Amino acid sequence: MRYKKLTGPTLRCKGWATQPLLILFLLHLVLKSLLAQPNSSQNQGVRFTDVTAELGIEFRHVNGESGKKYFIEPIGSGVALFDYDNDGDVDLYFVNGSDLPGMTSSIPPTNRFYRNEGGTFIDITDEASVGDTGYGLGCCVGDYNNDGFTDLYVTNYGPNVLYHNNGDGTFTDVTATAGVAGDQFSSGCAFVDVNADGYLDLYVVNYIQFDPETNPECARLGIPTYCTPEALPGVADVFYRNNSDGTFTDVSERIGIGTVNGKGLGVVCGDVDNDGDVDIFVANDTTPNFLYRNERKGVEMTEDALFAGVALSEEGRAYSGMGANLGDFDNDGYLDIVITNFQDQTNSLYHNAQSGFFTEMSFVKGIGERSLPYLAWGVDFIDVNNDGWLDLFIANGHLDDNIAEIDPIGIYAQPNQLFLNDQGIRFSENPDPAIAQQKVSRGTAFGDIDNDGDIDIVVSNLKDAPTVLRNDSDNASQWLGIKLIGTHCNRDAIGARVTVVSGGLTQMREVKSGSGYLSQNDLRLHFGFGDAMSVDTLTVRWLCGKTQTLQNVETNQMLVISEN
Repeated sequence: MRYKKLTGPTLRCKGWATQPLLILFLLHLVLKSLLAQPNSSQNQGVRFTDVTAELGIEFRHVNGESGKKYFIEPIGSGVALFDYDNDGDVDLYFVNGSDLPGMTSSIPPTNRFYRNEGGTFIDITDEASVGDTGYGLGCCVGDYNNDGFTDLYVTNYGPNVLYHNNGDGTFTDVTATAGVAGDQFSSGCAFVDVNADGYLDLYVVNYIQFDPETNPECARLGIPTYCTPEALPGVADVFYRNNSDGTFTDVSERIGIGTVNGKGLGVVCGDVDNDGDVDIFVANDTTPNFLYRNERKGVEMTEDALFAGVALSEEGRAYSGMGANLGDFDNDGYLDIVITNFQDQTNSLYHNAQSGFFTEMSFVKGIGERSLPYLAWGVDFIDVNNDGWLDLFIANGHLDDNIAEIDPIGIYAQPNQLFLNDQGIRFSENPDPAIAQQKVSRGTAFGDIDNDGDIDIVVSNLKDAPTVLRNDSDNASQWLGIKLIGTHCNRDAIGARVTVVSGGLTQMREVKSGSGYLSQNDLRLHFGFGDAMSVDTLTVRWLCGKTQTLQNVETNQMLVISEN
């Protein structure tokens, strides 16, 4: 991409009154300059530390490349943060690739699982029996059988895997029995209870039709590159209904999902229209995005992305959607959407207009121009400084390791980005050096790893070790963590909404399975409150329809709430 130098109009007349164009131009420059200035009060004290080695994590991602530029090689993989043993802290699961034709590893690569031991992480992959050797991409978690222990689903190129949590520190591969293997190039996934029957269903995103034997060959300026998704046909997604007996049934076509071949990567679920049930958003790569609105409690899902204004970019193009997430960045009580896209395409920030429509606001809110030089993947809204406003983290990294030979501004390893939220008005980029390390990043997961009251970050990096960023920000802001336990609704409370009111600020979060790009966040909800020492009211809207309200809740604690 080449940037054009902006020049002003030539002065031809005397007097300001006769120069309306000049006045508008100068106002434009002043406003642009103000928006470009970082908010020093916001940035002050926000700091992260790379603690990957300190925690004992030795995982390294493998993509199986052999120089043949197979389409699958640069897609990367996800990471999950979840408490598999119910000991009150989150454990870490990394998805890995595998060997491709022409490449044979001395030690076959596998996914790796680390148990959180309060300061260090112990590799328990073999002990837990979750070291899948398939070519892995994504993962998501959810207690699909309501036995009180969170289960794990892994998406692959080829058959996917469902690991049942046995509750004794081990997992069992129940894919065949459950009927959720599939045999596609799967990417994102999410457990979601669309019919609110208390049992989690499963949405699996499928990407493209790929076969190493017929891998397309592409080049730019005579230099070999990875092909874009336009070179390969798309695949329909799959929706599995939970039969409440440990098995699932593919009901994709019956409920209106899977009738269109997309090229999906990211999936995120939430109640975007505030009607009490869970909707599904899918980011597609070079094809229009999907927004499935939940009709009649999962009996029917209506694809509504074009009408809602989130299928295409602002200029009517299908962007290269990678990751996607939901969050109420302006605290108006409605979930907004963020999508990460390719280099030279702005990341898309869609504000929920509360009328069934969304408005693209990436440039207005300050992230548009800053996203153009980067190829973005993992993304989420998180409150890193506990001020009560959701900030925005974006993971970046190019596809082609030879991009510098092709593109004058292209770089392979790229800095990740953290944008701090100025009370919903705009975002300003935070210049933290730990976040801006140049890596080839992909999936991201967020949660309070050390239980100290702030959100930490885990980033999966292509052909590299992951990055674990501990939040060491200098602030004394108050916080509240919430773990929900369903009794009538699904056990992990996925789809439940929590609204908190403290002083004049109202915040809302939802528990979600699947997040960003191929990854899974901590299922516990996190709120920041600035100086407030207590929460006036806390309301839980359980997915099954019940509500619970607590009054005068103290901050600075991890609160466990069970469904009445």
